[in-house]
Amino acid sequence: MSIVELLAIATIVESVWETIKMVGKNGKFNWDRVGALVVGVLIAFGTGTDIFQLLEIPFKIPYLGSFLTGLLMSRGANFIHELFKALNLGSEILAARKSSQQIK
Repeated sequence: MSIVELLAIATIVESVWETIKMVGKNGKFNWDRVGALVVGVLIAFGTGTDIFQLLEIPFKIPYLGSFLTGLLMSRGANFIHELFKALNLGSEILAARKSSQQIK
């Protein structure tokens, strides 16, 4: 596993946890959030969408990648866009660091 993959996984873990916490935000059960989670997971399963496959990170548990992707998709397009920007920025920083080390 590369450092880029580790950073990507850590970013996704934090994003998934923050998404799950929204179900009980402020001590109240949020049915709207649960509905969005269910729709996101159903669409991810139905389309076979898996963020780990997109990032070329192998996942040993079938369908778990789609499930986690569905949780993330429930946050909407803006969130997914920001998530991919963050993942890309991390890759770019590491690539630049590696490049500068090769020059020395």
